[in-house]
Amino acid sequence: MHIGVVGLGGLGHVAVKFAKAFGVKVTVISTSPNKKEEATEHLGADSFLVSRDPDQMQAAMGTMDGIIDTVSAIHPLLPLLGLLKSQGKLVMVGAPDRPLELPVFPLLMGRKIVAGSCIGGMKETQEMIDFAGKHNITAEVEVISMDYVNTAIERLEKNDVRYRFVIDIGNTLKAA
Repeated sequence: MHIGVVGLGGLGHVAVKFAKAFGVKVTVISTSPNKKEEATEHLGADSFLVSRDPDQMQAAMGTMDGIIDTVSAIHPLLPLLGLLKSQGKLVMVGAPDRPLELPVFPLLMGRKIVAGSCIGGMKETQEMIDFAGKHNITAEVEVISMDYVNTAIERLEKNDVRYRFVIDIGNTLKAA
């Protein structure tokens, strides 16, 4: 099984960790070549694909069984659909603020599926928490104090966060 993870942010980095714990081959798909080392060396992805590189995208066409798309920005879906094998599934978990264009012809010809997921029920959530505990899967966070929130917002706007901010309202958590 070969899974692609689009976006290496707050959701994407956890998706990579879960997929690796499930024992599948993982390719991180990103617009930023600067994230390759982080994806492969730190998070354990098997490969890295720069989505803006036509040669890399062409070489990877039809190689993935599934793709988890964590990106919340507007982005094209057609190149991602091309990466899927026949019967492949693109699962959207990011939430762009405007509708994305979904080309139907590649879905029909490749018998591909596009699905979405926000959150599971209590049973599924508990299963994932248990799995995460068993496999030591944790989110990478930066603990901040309340007086740092405005700076954190500025950093978010610049994509300068790895991978989530956690606000310690009561000053009870140890900063990383």
